[in-house]
Amino acid sequence: MRSAVARALRGVRWYVRELTDESAYDRYVAHIRKDHPQAEVPSRRDFERMRTDRQEEDPRQGFRCC
Repeated sequence: MRSAVARALRGVRWYVRELTDESAYDRYVAHIRKDHPQAEVPSRRDFERMRTDRQEEDPRQGFRCC
């Protein structure tokens, strides 16, 4: 019974992380380590700054009201 509950909670956690794009940094780090092992992995803060800058530069990336 506990394993079923734990599995369900892991599934909910995965779903929420994917829905909110919280896992984007984890995917980026995995990509950098696999495809560019010599490259330096940016910090989470630097990654979020790069991502925000890229979204603001390209109007197709979404609407930003403020």
